[in-house]
Amino acid sequence: MPDILAAGVVVFRPRREVLLVHRPKYDDWSFPKGKLDRGEHPTAAAVREVAEETGVHVRLGPPLPSQRYPVARRMKTVHYWTGRVVGDDDVSAYRPNDEIDAVAWVPIDEAPARLTYEHDRETLAAARGVRRKTHAVVILRHARARSRDAWRGPDAGRTLLKAGELEADRLVPLLAAYGVTRIVTSTSTRCVQSVRPYAETAGFPLDLRPRLSEENATPKAVAKIVEDLFATETGAVLCTHRPVLPLAYDAAGIELDPESGLAPAELLVLHVRKSRVVAVERHRPR
Repeated sequence: MPDILAAGVVVFRPRREVLLVHRPKYDDWSFPKGKLDRGEHPTAAAVREVAEETGVHVRLGPPLPSQRYPVARRMKTVHYWTGRVVGDDDVSAYRPNDEIDAVAWVPIDEAPARLTYEHDRETLAAARGVRRKTHAVVILRHARARSRDAWRGPDAGRTLLKAGELEADRLVPLLAAYGVTRIVTSTSTRCVQSVRPYAETAGFPLDLRPRLSEENATPKAVAKIVEDLFATETGAVLCTHRPVLPLAYDAAGIELDPESGLAPAELLVLHVRKSRVVAVERHRPR
């Protein structure tokens, strides 16, 4: 049978503490985590589970090795990320319930002794190696659009297909999971439509850049935009087109095999610290 899928976060705060939860059913201490809902992306599930189990809202940092272990007659895979709190990190008012009866910020050096399972201690050790604060710069290829052959009019006005509109809606929880607050996009309609659902949901303005369009992009212009996003140190998404993507990769100092380029609506998440990429991951909306 297929694995049971779950997601969780190793959440840190600046006082060198990590967030742990106690489950009375198993009498164990572990990280906040939980099963994916039907059709839910692991990144969205990880953020949702932390909020539901602790009342704390987080944004994801670099990914961690997944855990896989037997549960009854099946195997369970838990996808993990490091995370940082967005807003209030006070858990003193948490109300115990049948699922989680205690939530605590534990000093990192004391956490291994508090954790019940060896696989959680291994995950903590991996997280400590990448716990320094980063911000995400997301490079996004626009969602599925109408074909050039079928479109009548300027190419910049080409719109998304219905399937592409659905992909744009499904991008919302993924971008939210990485704490994206800045939305930089090509002025072409298909790019604007790809990020507009997130902009409207999150309440952030669109930063329209003609220099990210197929017609106007240049290596120098794209490099300047990427450099700015790296230096700003806030979560950001850059939406552009397949022919422009290699310019963004070059500007970011990363290599991506042209044969495995981003699919429509696929995103490349760059975790940046002090203008340097320290981790990379790829996701597609579900």
